[in-house]
Amino acid sequence: MRLVIFTEPQQGATHDDLLRVAKAAEDGGYDGFFRSDHYLKMGDGSGLPGPTDAWITLAALAVQTSRIRLGTLVSSATFRLPGPLAIAVAQVDAMSGGRIEFGLGGGWFEDEHTAYGIPFPSLGERFDRLEEQLEIITGLWETPEGSTYDFKGKHYQVGNSPALPKPVQTPRPPVIIGGHGKKRTPYLAARYATEFNVPFSKIEDIPAQYDRVRAASDALGRTEPPAFSAAAVLCVGRDDAEVKRRAAAIGREADEMRTNGGVVGTPAEAVDAIRRYAEAGASRLFLQVLDLSDLDHIDLVASAVAPQL
Repeated sequence: MRLVIFTEPQQGATHDDLLRVAKAAEDGGYDGFFRSDHYLKMGDGSGLPGPTDAWITLAALAVQTSRIRLGTLVSSATFRLPGPLAIAVAQVDAMSGGRIEFGLGGGWFEDEHTAYGIPFPSLGERFDRLEEQLEIITGLWETPEGSTYDFKGKHYQVGNSPALPKPVQTPRPPVIIGGHGKKRTPYLAARYATEFNVPFSKIEDIPAQYDRVRAASDALGRTEPPAFSAAAVLCVGRDDAEVKRRAAAIGREADEMRTNGGVVGTPAEAVDAIRRYAEAGASRLFLQVLDLSDLDHIDLVASAVAPQL
């Protein structure tokens, strides 16, 4: 099981905060540092100093780190046009030496769209736009140098594009698609994804979603389905008192997080939870860290949990 530190900067974080966490993750031997792509806080808290752009963050981290994988879980197709997004991700991949992973979803949080003047179409249109963006972005990256790329869709049209720049990773950076949808989500994952992620679910509910992606892959004639991963909130302490303190710091209850599939408890309990994710079919686990000031939390998992996996 590979472990990724996953952050939610819209809840309140500066770039310096994110850099400290990314370096702690890199020093701790984690597989990756990922961040959400949101423009508005959720729930309690001030959200200060305000939102940060995911791909600007990753561009900076690309030259401020050296080993760790970097990516979004996930960017929203409503936020950016596909051509400029393909350029930005390819550029950041080059800046990082080929360490970028590209998560893309349809978008769901209407309030953040309203708050920053971003159109928020119907669910069906959001999925249509997501599919066209995936086709365009992967098509641009995979077009051979010296050739051009064209696409005519309902929402986007691309004509005579030189399809540059190319990412360092060939034929393209890994594409991550995730979600709980039963039809279009598995289809899109089967068609485009390198990895499929089930976020914040009870562990017992995860295998059924993986099976849907396997079935969609078979239907498309894909010989191997995407790799499977999951995301879960992290709350680990050396003893119950430390677990409760860390839960309180993020406004949660330890038992509630356990019930909903979190990696919660002592290191031994965390190891058991992670092994259950592995038994469900996940090969990588995104650990949601909400208190970005608590670097000891990241170090504890690296030293007391990861070696037992």
